[in-house]
Amino acid sequence: MNNATKTSHAPKAPCLAVFGTGSDVGKSIIAAALCRVFADRGLRVAPYKAQNMSNNSGVTPEGLEMGRAQIVQAEAAGIAPHVDMNPILLKPTSDVGSQVVLMGEAIGNQTAMDYHQKKAGLVSAANAALDRLRRAYDLVVMEGAGSCAEVNLMDHDIVNFPMAAYADAPVIIVGDIHRGGIFAQLVGTIACLPEEYRQRVAGFIINRFRGDLRLFEDGVRWIEKKTGLPVFGVLPWYDHIRIDPEDSVVIERPKAVRAEPDGKPAVAVIRIPHISNFTDFDPLKAVNGLSVHFVENPQDLSALSAVILPGSKNTRYDLEWLKNGGWHARLTEYQAGGGHITGICGGYQMMGLTVHDPGGLEGVPGSTDGLGLLPVETVLKAPKTTTLSRFSWDDIAGTGYEIHMGQTHLTGGAPLVRVHERNGHPTEDTDGCMARDGRTMGTYMHGLFDTPALIKRWLTTVGLGSIDVPATGGLEAKLEQYALLAEHFGKYVDVDKIAELI
Repeated sequence: MNNATKTSHAPKAPCLAVFGTGSDVGKSIIAAALCRVFADRGLRVAPYKAQNMSNNSGVTPEGLEMGRAQIVQAEAAGIAPHVDMNPILLKPTSDVGSQVVLMGEAIGNQTAMDYHQKKAGLVSAANAALDRLRRAYDLVVMEGAGSCAEVNLMDHDIVNFPMAAYADAPVIIVGDIHRGGIFAQLVGTIACLPEEYRQRVAGFIINRFRGDLRLFEDGVRWIEKKTGLPVFGVLPWYDHIRIDPEDSVVIERPKAVRAEPDGKPAVAVIRIPHISNFTDFDPLKAVNGLSVHFVENPQDLSALSAVILPGSKNTRYDLEWLKNGGWHARLTEYQAGGGHITGICGGYQMMGLTVHDPGGLEGVPGSTDGLGLLPVETVLKAPKTTTLSRFSWDDIAGTGYEIHMGQTHLTGGAPLVRVHERNGHPTEDTDGCMARDGRTMGTYMHGLFDTPALIKRWLTTVGLGSIDVPATGGLEAKLEQYALLAEHFGKYVDVDKIAELI
C-alpha cells in the first residue's frame, strides 16, 4: 500500500464519513468527489468502506479482490487501490447468502444469519484496516452502506455510525431528491438516530436535483431550520460525467430493445439475476453511434448487432434461469441466424457445453448443461482466481482482470486472447474461445472494452468496424471523468465548510 510503511506510532489522520438515507442515493459518487477534491488540494486521501455488499468488484495490484466503488474512489484520489480500503466484501449468491471476501480473499459462503452471528469477529479486521489507512494518509473518506438509520440493524452495524464513532468522524448525510420525499428522507433519518449518533451528523448534501436551484432555496432553509444542521450543497443532475456505479440497482427492470428509429446499431446485455461486473460495458456506452441496453425478459434478437452474456456470481443458477425462462431458445435462434454473441467470465462459462461443480461451490454439487454456444467445458473449483492481467487480441495489447472460480478448457474452436502477465508475473497462456463461425466468443477477461483499440477490434468482429471509438480509454479516460466530477461538485457544494470539519 502506498505510504503503508510509516511507523505505527504516527498520528492518525482525520476521517470524514459519507452516509445515506438509503441505497443508491449517491454516497459512492460523492465520496469519490471528496477524494478528488481534497487530493487536488494537496492532501493524500484514501477511501474506506468497512463492508461492501456488491457483485461489482475488481482486483488490486497485489492480486486481491475488493469492491469497485472503493477502486473508483482510490483512482479519483490518485492512488492505487488496496484491500484495506474495503476489508470486507460480500458478494450475494442468493437472496439469503453471500460469498465472504475478507482482506481480498474468499473465505467461503455464508447465510445472512450466519454472517450476523460471526460479524463481531470481523470488526477487529475492519478497524485494523482503517487504522493502517489513517497512519498512511492525511485524510480518510469513509463511505456508509444503505440507509444509516435502519433501526433493526443498528446493533449489528459495522459500516455506518459505529465505524464513524470508532474513527471519531463527522458525518455528512446524502439524500436523493430525485426519488421524492427529500424532507422526509433527511428529517426522518435524523429522527431515527439515537442521540449519540445524531450529535455526530455535521450536515447534508442533496443529490440529483432537476430544475432551477433557486426554486429550492426555501426548501434548504426549511431543512436547516428543522434540523439545526447545514445543507452543504445541492448537486444538480448531470449527464456529462461517467463514473462506474457501485450497485446493479441502476440497471433494474430494463425494458425490451427495439430497433433504433435512426438506424443506430444496438447491442444488448442480458441482465441475469446474479449479474456481476456490469460496468464492464460502460466503455461501450461511451461509443457514439452505438446503443447499449440491458435486457431481462426474452425477446426477438434479430434486430441487434450483438448480444453479450455478462459475469455471474452464481453461474449454474443463472444458467438454469436462461434455459427455463426462454432465453436459451432465443440465443440459439439468434446464433443460427448469423448473430454475434460474446460471453464475459460467468457468461463465457454458461455459453459452453457443461458447467461442473463437484464440490458444491455454488450450491448442490453436480453438473449443469450449458447453452451449447461454445465448444468449452468448465469445472468450478477453488482457489479463486484474482489477477490483474496483460493480454493481447490479434496483437492488440490490453490490460484487464480476472475474477472467477474454476477453469475452462476448449474442446474445439480457438483461444481468443493471449495472456502475457498475471499479477506482475510473465506467463505464456491463452484465454477464452472463438468458435469456428467467428461470431461466437467468450473470455474470462474483465476490462476487454477498456482499451479503445480492443473496442474497435470487437466492433469489427461483430460487423460494426466503421464506428469510431473514443481516443482515450482505461484509467486515462476515467481520470478525465473524475476531474469533471470534482469541478461539478466544487461548483455546487461548499467544500471550504466541509474542510473545516477535518
